[in-house]
Amino acid sequence: MAMKIVTGIAIMLSALTGTVSAQWLKYPTAGVPKASSGRPDLTAPTPRTSDGKPDLSGIWDIEHNRPCPPGGCADMEVGQEFVNIGWSLKDGLPYQSWAADARKARMNDNGKDDPGSYCLPGGVVKAHTTPLLQKYVQIPGLLLILKEQNKTYRQIFTDGRPLPEVEQPSFDGYSTGKWDGDTLIVQTVGFKDGTWLDRSGSPMTDTAKMTERFRRVNYGKLEIEITVDDPKAYTAPWTVKLNHFIALDTELLDYICLENEKDARHMVGR
Repeated sequence: MAMKIVTGIAIMLSALTGTVSAQWLKYPTAGVPKASSGRPDLTAPTPRTSDGKPDLSGIWDIEHNRPCPPGGCADMEVGQEFVNIGWSLKDGLPYQSWAADARKARMNDNGKDDPGSYCLPGGVVKAHTTPLLQKYVQIPGLLLILKEQNKTYRQIFTDGRPLPEVEQPSFDGYSTGKWDGDTLIVQTVGFKDGTWLDRSGSPMTDTAKMTERFRRVNYGKLEIEITVDDPKAYTAPWTVKLNHFIALDTELLDYICLENEKDARHMVGR
C-alpha cells in the first residue's frame, strides 16, 4: 500500500518538479534579521505590524518531515500530513464507518479519484500540506493567502464581520479571523462536499466547520493548529498541528495544473 501511495504522489506531482528545482529568483528578501555571522537569524523575534500584532506576512513552506524512500527524495518532498493528515494522532482520525470505508477504497484505488489529480482545488487543509509555497499578505482587516498551486488565493477577513449565511459553498469555504493575544484564530464554514483532506482520501463534507490557530513563534517559524468538526464524516472533532518555515530570497512561480496535463487519463487505480 505504501508503494501505491508513493506512486500516486509521483503521478500527481510529476509536473511540479521543474517548478521547485528552478525556484526563482535569488532576489533578496527585504528586512531579514541577520545573526552575527551575517546569515539570516530565523530565531529572531516575530515581526509585528504597526498595531503590535504579529505580522504573518511572508512566503511559507511546509515541514518536510517524511522519510525519503530507499531511492532517495525527489525534488518534490512531501510531508507526512500530505499522505495522512492524522498520522501524528495516536488512534488516527475518528472516522464514521462510511468515511473509513471510503478512505480504504480510495487507497486501494491508489487515490485515482483525488480531486487534485484532476486539477481541482485541494481546499484549506491540503493547501497547508502540499509542497508548494504560499505567500501571506497581512493588511488591516484582511489576511490574503496567495497559493503557488494554480495561482489561487484565500481571503481571511479580520475586520470584525460575522461568518456568512452560506448560499454557495466553495473549495476553501468562507473565513473570518480575530486575534487572541499573539494567535490569530480563524473560523471557516461553507465548504464544498467531497473534499479530500490528504492523499489517502480522508473525506470532509459540507457540514464541516474548521478552526485554525496561526502563531508566528519567531521570524522563521509559523505554527498552524487545525481543528475539524465534521459530524457527518467523523465521530468527534480532531486537531492536528503543522509547522511552516519561512522561504527567503524567492517568489511564487506559475504552476497551472492543466497546462500540458497528460496524466489523469492514464490513472486506473491499480
